[in-house]
Amino acid sequence: MAVQTLKDLLDAGVAGRTVLVRSDLNVPLDNGTITDPGRIIASAPTIRTLAEAGAKVIVMAHLGRPKGEPDAALSLAPVAARLGEELGRNVQLAGDVVGQDALARSEGLTDGDVLLLENIRFDPRETSKDDAEREALAKALVELVDGDGAFVSDGFGVVHRKQASVYDVAKLLPHYAGALVATEVEVLQKLTEDSERPYAVVLGGSKVSDKLAVIEALATKADTLVIGGGMFYTFLAAQGVSVGNSLCEESMIDTCKSLLERYADVIHIPQDVVIADSFSADAESKTVSVLEIPDGWMGLDIGPESVERFAAILSGAKTVFWNGPMGVFEFAKFSAGTKGVAEAIIGATGKGAFSVVGGGDSAAAVRLLGLPEDGFSHISTGGGASLEYLEGKALPGIEALEG
Repeated sequence: MAVQTLKDLLDAGVAGRTVLVRSDLNVPLDNGTITDPGRIIASAPTIRTLAEAGAKVIVMAHLGRPKGEPDAALSLAPVAARLGEELGRNVQLAGDVVGQDALARSEGLTDGDVLLLENIRFDPRETSKDDAEREALAKALVELVDGDGAFVSDGFGVVHRKQASVYDVAKLLPHYAGALVATEVEVLQKLTEDSERPYAVVLGGSKVSDKLAVIEALATKADTLVIGGGMFYTFLAAQGVSVGNSLCEESMIDTCKSLLERYADVIHIPQDVVIADSFSADAESKTVSVLEIPDGWMGLDIGPESVERFAAILSGAKTVFWNGPMGVFEFAKFSAGTKGVAEAIIGATGKGAFSVVGGGDSAAAVRLLGLPEDGFSHISTGGGASLEYLEGKALPGIEALEG
């Protein structure tokens, strides 16, 4: 990646300068309580490094999908508090994005202070398709910075979005890749350009349509493509098998049939599943062959035989990319498949494989299931961005840094 990095900025000196940082702090909340602080923890090092070097740090981030206006349920207040704990210093929260409070607080910053702007998506211009509207917000953000300011892009989870705080701000200030973004791109380049074989890909999640492009891209690169999760049942239906009440994208059945025909030597699907009579944590469940899913029942996890088979495949891999759980891991009764496959990847890593957890639900599963994060070579913070990179798509936030 031919861009300037955080080290370049630090070498130039940041003491007394204001630095705008775009972080990805989009953490899950349950009634205002953060249930998984992973993205905050991952974002803290760049912010801490700048603050300790004497910069006045202004952080931009979003939470959820507000409709371009303030929404108390999506305020960054709990994020500011948790980020402060992680940094070991007070993090101010502006009451707006680029309004009077943000301006006043930015003008009052001293060296080493950290200010978090309120949810950037409270301003409709952030996600506007109109270039002029986004540029107007970007200019307002730059007004919070003194004449010797800089921009650090460290929110890898949003670099695939052409948004004001991701793309347009980089056009207006000296710009640098934060440590998180630089590391993520380096890892993805290794997956696409320098992967040691055998190369195994594990894909889960609910919809084939969400993963179709990455399946097409990786099926020609990987030696093995293991498919689980809700999207597996569409592949099963493509073989003419009844899937009961399991999740199934009818419109993708022909596509899955084509994929199975073209990549028969690469794609591996489960042979047994854990089924339930309802979608609930305490549903009645049993393990059956994929050929024996009765009407009225739904598959919520892959079965033990499939776990054993997939583990055998993964044990000899030298490179592993995992994106998407094997089942409804949030329910303990249906988490064994995801945990078993994850443990197999950890085992391969222990034998020298380079393993990447592709963010999103996979990263959440690692933490929820109590798996050791250091058991993987890298856990990504950007599921969507990772997939689009692997699909070969341009990432606007990276292009802006290269410009």
